Order: sequence, then C-alpha cells, then structure tokens
Amino acid sequence: MNPKKLNYAIIVLVIYFLNGNAHSQLEVGFYTYSCGMAEFIVKDEVRKSFNKNPGIAAGLVRMHFHDCFIRGCDASVLLDSTLSNIAEKDSPANKPSLRGFEVIDNAKAKLEEERKGIVSCADIVAFAARDSVELAGGLGYDVPAGRRDEKISLASDTRTELPPPTFNVNQLTQLFAKKGLTQDEMVTLSGVHTIGRSHCSAFSKRLYNFSSTSIQDPSLDPSYAALLKRQCPQGNTNQNLVVPMDPSSPGTADEGYYNDILANRGLFTSDQTFLTNTGTARKVHQNARNPYLWSNKFADAMVKMGQVGVLTGNAGEIRTNCRVVNS
Repeated sequence: MNPKKLNYAIIVLVIYFLNGNAHSQLEVGFYTYSCGMAEFIVKDEVRKSFNKNPGIAAGLVRMHFHDCFIRGCDASVLLDSTLSNIAEKDSPANKPSLRGFEVIDNAKAKLEEERKGIVSCADIVAFAARDSVELAGGLGYDVPAGRRDEKISLASDTRTELPPPTFNVNQLTQLFAKKGLTQDEMVTLSGVHTIGRSHCSAFSKRLYNFSSTSIQDPSLDPSYAALLKRQCPQGNTNQNLVVPMDPSSPGTADEGYYNDILANRGLFTSDQTFLTNTGTARKVHQNARNPYLWSNKFADAMVKMGQVGVLTGNAGEIRTNCRVVNS
C-alpha cells in the first residue's frame, strides 16, 4: 500500500476508536474479552431467584419491555426517584407491577466484583429477560450487547409510551410501530402474558363498569368472568390482590395465551382486541396452532425489541449502582 494511503487509513481508524464508534452497534459476545463471565453471572442470579419464586421470570421480562418502551433499552427503569424527580419505576403504570429489581442489583454487585465498571445495567436487564424466558420453558436466544445506561428517568414518560391494558388493536399497532415493531411482532411479544399475574385493578372495569350500555364486557367468556369476580370482588380495597394471566399454565411460556384469547378468556382488553382485526386474529390462530413457531418468533422479536433506542459508544454511562447515576 502507498505510504500516504497507509497513514490516512491509520488516522481514520484512530479517529474511529477515539469517537467510540467501534462499538456503535450491539454485538453478540460483547463482553467476551472485557468480562467473559458476565452472562453466566447474570444467569446464575436469575436462576437462584427463579428457584425461590418462579414468578420472578415474568417480572424480569416485563421489566425489559417497560425499559425498552421508554427512552429505549437503557436501564432508565432501574433508577430510583429523588427529592426533585419521580422516576419511571414509581409511576402508577409501573409501581404496582414491576418486580425483580433485587435480582438486577445482585447481578450488578457480582459483576462489579468481577470487573468494575464494565457491564451496563441495560445489558443486565436484557440478559435477565432472556434467561427468564428460558427458565420458564421458552427458547433461549443470543443477546447482542453493548448498551449503555441512561441518566434520566421520568415517571411522566410512562403515560404516553407504555400501552395500557385498555388499548384497542389500532392504538396498540400505532404505539408498537413508533418503536419500529410490526403488528406481527406486537402479537408475538404480547404472548409473554402466558406467564405472570395481574392486579385486579388492571381489568376490573371489564367486570363491573364496562360501558354505559353494558356492566360486563360482552367479549369476555361468562364463566371466566364469574371466576374473575370471585377472585376480584367488587369494591375490594386490597391493592395487592392478583390473578394469573394464563390460568391453565401461569408459569410456563407456551401457547396458552393464544388459546385463551380464542376462548374469549383474554384477561385484558388489549389481549382480547386481537380478535377484532383480521390480521391480528390470523396471527393468534397461527400461534395457537404452532407453539414452536411462536417460540421462535418470540425470541426474534425480543432481540429486535432489545435494540430499540439503545445508547452505545460514548453516550450515557456504565452505572456502578443501577439505582443511581454515577456522581
């Protein structure tokens, strides 16, 4: 190579690395050389918590979803509120339902002991969600990493960026499209409701105060509605009362969610609404008939969702404590 061209190439490479662009994209095996045990450490912490409480799997997947839909997958959901700011985790959309923060804390503490300041909290959340899916019986998948952590977390963002359980199919489609996710991916990702539980307050309107013309949601199977009324009595003031989202197999990542929808037993309006649209109804039938297909699509959709709005390179920071920004 011509010496002048060689010198130019070296200069370009130096600028490339100094600008932090060498890792501007996420990549599988990102920590292979900087912290080779990173994913094993996270998985060990998730497994220990899962063995004590299998329900933690749904909590950690939900955490990843709520993180990615607000400001991107940047661990903003982990930040604690301060005297001057209410953070995402303390918003009405998150505070009653998000759980698993202690799992992330434990994993981060172990990783800091292994290699200080290397593994981001955002990547820990993504790894923990993948491990949770696998422990619940779903397919494992490779997680591209290299995310960095956000310094801002605002409870107000949850009002416009998180889909409430009352959304119809058009509202859901628009919100997912804003995140670069297709309608098929929307139906696929919603299948995570096959695991976990819900507070009664999230769906009680369907039972007791649906509309001006109907006390109970007519799209809800009557026998299922009767069961839910027994579990969530009208006027109940216990804010901690919960029911499984998929009663037949609440701890297993399977096609049960889609079978529930086909039987008009979708817990949320945002679940049952999929039968009101030809395209989404077709996907529900397809996933119910072919659980292996859904598992594969779910893994692919999780990888894609995990790359929404990520911070890389020199953006953001690598938090030492996932609950607070670095001083």
